[in-house]
Amino acid sequence: MCCGAIDGKHVIIKAPPESGSLFYNYKESNSIVLMAVVDHKYCFSYIDVGCNGRVSDAGVFRNCSLYQALEDGMLPEGHVLVGDNAFPLKEYLLKPFPGNQLTLKQKIFNYRLSRARRIVENAFGIMAARFRVFEKPFPYSPEKVILIVKACCALHNWLNETKLQYRQFEYTVDSENFDTGEIVRGNWRDESEPNGFESLKNSLANHSTRRSQDLRERYADYFVAEGSIPWQTNMHHPVH
Repeated sequence: MCCGAIDGKHVIIKAPPESGSLFYNYKESNSIVLMAVVDHKYCFSYIDVGCNGRVSDAGVFRNCSLYQALEDGMLPEGHVLVGDNAFPLKEYLLKPFPGNQLTLKQKIFNYRLSRARRIVENAFGIMAARFRVFEKPFPYSPEKVILIVKACCALHNWLNETKLQYRQFEYTVDSENFDTGEIVRGNWRDESEPNGFESLKNSLANHSTRRSQDLRERYADYFVAEGSIPWQTNMHHPVH
């Protein structure tokens, strides 16, 4: 069972005085990191904000409070989060099969994983469209930026819950055209690119346990058997 999609964003800030390279990230900007898990309603169910951008993206995950809870068995057996290639493959965290020479089963698994984790990309995008503070780097201290980001996440959740009560949503999310196999862009993508957000860097490390690899294989087998959906063989197209 999927319990949510995990991802993170570098929140770009102006380098604080005398901070040196403490907040300097791989994109050659200064940042703090927002790590989040998003549920099926595009709400943030967990956030960790404040890790300095100099820490490797893999290190950000290892240093957040959620990581140790997951390592200690917070999720019941058979429950997982889904992430992209910025995250390690774990018994509680599924990520795509790597490489280009994939079998059909592996391609279908990657599509189904991408379909599930699209909710976190849309949640970040909708929040940035709602709150224009993410349009450019923050000129404030890291402490103040942390408070602003936390407030934006909380207000985003409140707006989602309120809109759902009245069956309204001011921004549409990405959807699929099952006839053509194309992804239909959510209208939040029509907003200007948020220059105050940057994606995490994909991890080049490919270390994982046999149990986590076996779990991914079992999900891949399930998606081409009793868990298959009619249109999945047509859907290998990313959002542009």
